[in-house]
Amino acid sequence: MKILVANLGSTSFKYRLFDMGTPAVDAPRQLARGSVERIGADVSPCRVEIGDQVSQLEMAVPHHGVAVEACLQQLTDPEHGCLKSADEVAGIGFKAVHGGRLSGVYRVTEEVLQAMEEVAEVAPAHNPPYIAAMRQLAQTVPQIPLVAAFETDFHRTIPEPRRRYAIPHPWAEELPIRKWGFHGASHRYIAERSAQLMGREDARVISLHLGGSSSLCAIAAGQSVATTMGMSPQSGVPQNNRVGDFDPFTLPLIMRHTGLSLEQVLHELGTSGGLLGLSAGAGRDLRDLQQAAAAGNDAARLAIDVYVEEIRRHLGGMLVALGGGDALVFTGGIGENAADIRAAVCRGLEQLGIVLDEQRNSQVRAAEARIDAQRAGAVEIWVIPTNEELIVARQTAQVLASTR
Repeated sequence: MKILVANLGSTSFKYRLFDMGTPAVDAPRQLARGSVERIGADVSPCRVEIGDQVSQLEMAVPHHGVAVEACLQQLTDPEHGCLKSADEVAGIGFKAVHGGRLSGVYRVTEEVLQAMEEVAEVAPAHNPPYIAAMRQLAQTVPQIPLVAAFETDFHRTIPEPRRRYAIPHPWAEELPIRKWGFHGASHRYIAERSAQLMGREDARVISLHLGGSSSLCAIAAGQSVATTMGMSPQSGVPQNNRVGDFDPFTLPLIMRHTGLSLEQVLHELGTSGGLLGLSAGAGRDLRDLQQAAAAGNDAARLAIDVYVEEIRRHLGGMLVALGGGDALVFTGGIGENAADIRAAVCRGLEQLGIVLDEQRNSQVRAAEARIDAQRAGAVEIWVIPTNEELIVARQTAQVLASTR
């Protein structure tokens, strides 16, 4: 069974193609990866990597439905493709973000799309483009089943007291207002892979998915028991341009001071906040901020320091939720590549059993490795590159197999 996993942006379509093989016999294999950029522009670059071969073309791609057609055109190219026919694609899996009242893995239906629309306001950067693309694809490639794997699914095991907000009771009963949590595919992969590397299924693991979007997850025996993101991906640790945790009672003050409407304020908090806001516009990418800080930009240094302090604050909460820890796992673009951020997060935590080996840490970049001092009884510290697409491919294949 071959599964195409889609990662959508408002003007982009990134994908990976997996051959899932025979369940319980063959390991999944990645056959190809590619992207279509600048969807809606006069010309859109389309790129695909199949083994060592890279194929590129440019064409007009007015919407995501045509982007999938361009993708299939490259994958079935007689000379460089890896498919004989588009019919070999058994389904398209989406790393969908927020389904509100629906949390799980579903064949895309009108009910699923309506559930996503109900919470589109709390995931404005994610749900609208996914909804639009799913509707387009249902018309453009109706022969290919679509599957939505919601990021909230992994966090369904979190105990109710950690999922509830202290809001008026009728709101909690009538509206899907919960601490749903996100990055579920990434945290699920870390739960599985860390258990394999540690050789134990009962470990207390804290997964630190750090990147343009960041969250921490406390994992006990492979299950999520606490996480930092709440009702929306705008919450928790400061994101690259999204605010993170924020007191809603400041909103009237901001509105009076700026003259902006509520919708405009929320838009600013979701697009100009986070590291971008803290750094006074110096950048939202950590690499740009590190360069600016090294050149003496105090605002950029402040953004990095706030980011680290918020990670450490939430790390403490994860340790309490687990009653201690057996492993910390750094993943995501920053977690896998930024040795200085890993060091800053772990600094001064020796009494908690968190002892980083500076030499090992400095040598690891985007590779699977253990980076602690490896003292008896201490917390293991790992860098594990995540593989969200593989998780979505597995979930998609399971849904399709169960609904045949």
